[in-house]
Amino acid sequence: MIKLSTLSNDQIHYANIGLMVVSAVLAFILPFELFLFSYAVLGPLHYLTEIGWLHKKNYFTKGKYDFLFLSLLCVLVFYFSFIKPAKSDSQVPNIIFYGLLLSFIFVFIKDNLYRVVLAILLCVGLALAETGYSYFVWVGVFLPTIIHVFFFTWAFMFYGVLKNKSFAGYLSIMALGIIAGSFFVIKAPGLQYQVSAYVDKSYELFNLLNKFLIDFFGLQTDSTDFDTIVYKTNAGFIVMRFIAFSYTYHYLNWFSKTSVIQWHKVPKKTLIITIVLWVFSVALYVIDYNVGLKALYFLSFLHVFLEFPLNIVSFQGIFKSVLPVKK
Repeated sequence: MIKLSTLSNDQIHYANIGLMVVSAVLAFILPFELFLFSYAVLGPLHYLTEIGWLHKKNYFTKGKYDFLFLSLLCVLVFYFSFIKPAKSDSQVPNIIFYGLLLSFIFVFIKDNLYRVVLAILLCVGLALAETGYSYFVWVGVFLPTIIHVFFFTWAFMFYGVLKNKSFAGYLSIMALGIIAGSFFVIKAPGLQYQVSAYVDKSYELFNLLNKFLIDFFGLQTDSTDFDTIVYKTNAGFIVMRFIAFSYTYHYLNWFSKTSVIQWHKVPKKTLIITIVLWVFSVALYVIDYNVGLKALYFLSFLHVFLEFPLNIVSFQGIFKSVLPVKK
């Protein structure tokens, strides 16, 4: 049996195309169940291993302790989400967006004086900025969810392909776009099914994402009832298939690139702690999905925040490759 850690780059790209196809088929058949499984089982292991890998890479920033500031912002998101409700719809999105903007400073600027001045100016600017519905949707809902798992994953993949210039890599990039688009082309009415009471209850904290994506893609529905739109309409199933595929492949893509990323090369003690935490996390979801979701909310958001600098570096690499600067 071939181990993922021993595969060549081309083999990894072809394996990823296979993982995309498997994820897509499962997403077509059982979209809600696939998402809940991937989020509870694959998600925590992804968070834990990626954060450990990012720590070895100094989070792709120029400062040794930059990750602490991003972690603090994540604490604030958790606080205003579960402990003390936010005073306005823009409060949590502002924290998320500030984390993204702060990451630009951490990636490109080393001088501490410039960093402090720019960080203060950004804080003041966000405090004075007038935001609305679109800002809440794009920053508060889409950025830490579908943009993170789909668009940033695509950028990470594309950056790697541009460095290696592999045909198989370009093929995997095209496959990701084609498969994602297929959910909006193939109606698959025969694969629709009844959402169980367990799924309805477990997915409750996510369904706002579905509603906003339905609106964004302009999908028509015959109902105005929120639950009916998300769980019983063709538009709801189309969007859920896309979400389930995006999250599942986001996690699988990470694990498939073991030999490239080398995230598994950690001290044995760290590996044991990671496995124990992962088993405990999955157990929480098994006991009560919503308990697990709230308990792992911080870890989930933490990996999003700590990945911002990597996302920026990926896009920087893409722009440098596509638009090379003439000397």
